[in-house]
Amino acid sequence: MTNHNLVESPPRANILLERRPVMSRDRSAVEGLHNVWITLNNPSELNSYTTEMIKEIILALREASNDRAAVAVVLTGAGNRSFCSGGNTREYAEVYAGAPGEYRQYMRLFNDMVTSVLQCDKPVISRVNGMRVGGGQEVGMACDFSIASDMAVFSQAGPKHGSAPDGGSTDFLPLYVGIEHAMMSGTLCEPWSAHRFYWMGGLTQIVPVTKVDSKFVPNPLVVTDRVLDDYGRIVIGEFKTGETKKQAQDVLAKAQTDLSLLDQAVDQLCTKLLYTMPDCLIKTIESLRKHKLEHWDRNRETNRAWLALNMMTEANAGFRAFHYGEKKNREVDFVRLRQRLAQGAHWSEELVEEIAPWATQHVTEGAAK
Repeated sequence: MTNHNLVESPPRANILLERRPVMSRDRSAVEGLHNVWITLNNPSELNSYTTEMIKEIILALREASNDRAAVAVVLTGAGNRSFCSGGNTREYAEVYAGAPGEYRQYMRLFNDMVTSVLQCDKPVISRVNGMRVGGGQEVGMACDFSIASDMAVFSQAGPKHGSAPDGGSTDFLPLYVGIEHAMMSGTLCEPWSAHRFYWMGGLTQIVPVTKVDSKFVPNPLVVTDRVLDDYGRIVIGEFKTGETKKQAQDVLAKAQTDLSLLDQAVDQLCTKLLYTMPDCLIKTIESLRKHKLEHWDRNRETNRAWLALNMMTEANAGFRAFHYGEKKNREVDFVRLRQRLAQGAHWSEELVEEIAPWATQHVTEGAAK
């Protein structure tokens, strides 16, 4: 048979590609068939994708798409902290900030990665083993199914750090949760728990991963009951505050993380997909994907151009502020920025220094050397 892969034996320094058994209904491995697992392998940086990782993901998805023995593709992250935290802020700050032409080429690769998910000839499952934030949320929503740890969190980061969620979230998120919820997530960048995102329709399934005294318990940090607050709002999935949050943190301090139920749920979905007609299955998936592709194909190129130009202004400041800042001080002075722009200030290193002094410190240190 003809080999349709783009590259023979591509390098895989930043991802893992595994062919794992697909299980029959009696839980035995099916001979001659498998699932393809693609793991983002950058846990020290929360599985953020670098330029090189994006290239590897594109080629891996193409290889999985061409794999005649593959039933499904599972896209996940290494470890238990993060599925993907989005673009690599180190690379953003050191390579792309202030370089719109370079970032435009980078966004071509990012767009191709998302498109590779949406055009894969196998169903793609997002195994959400931890946070799915920013571009990670966008890649995850491009997938056909999402099975998540109930400790995972989901959010955008753009307007807080100098960008816009135009790598897919402004296209996909309204389809999942409606325009009002999408507006809240896209603009305010406040995190959603897995319970809340599932309740709103954003996830296929959630499973507990926290063990206390050898027993699985739901995420203790969130309200898991369908209860009303003082304003009559349903607060399922809301994060606890105050004393109840402290009590939950005490529980977690003694708990263990166990992803076995997450893997079981992924395997069970793959088994269900196994027992379908392969061509009818992928045609159904392709037809359902059209609702995402309609928006993605219409907007991705103009969004890419805007995101590149934004590297000269707010992204130039925001990405550097995040990367070079300390954990509790990674945002620019938003009020001062608005005041200075209202006074007619132009974007410059002086303005960046005024709203985030630590963001320009490395430049001064480099010049001194």
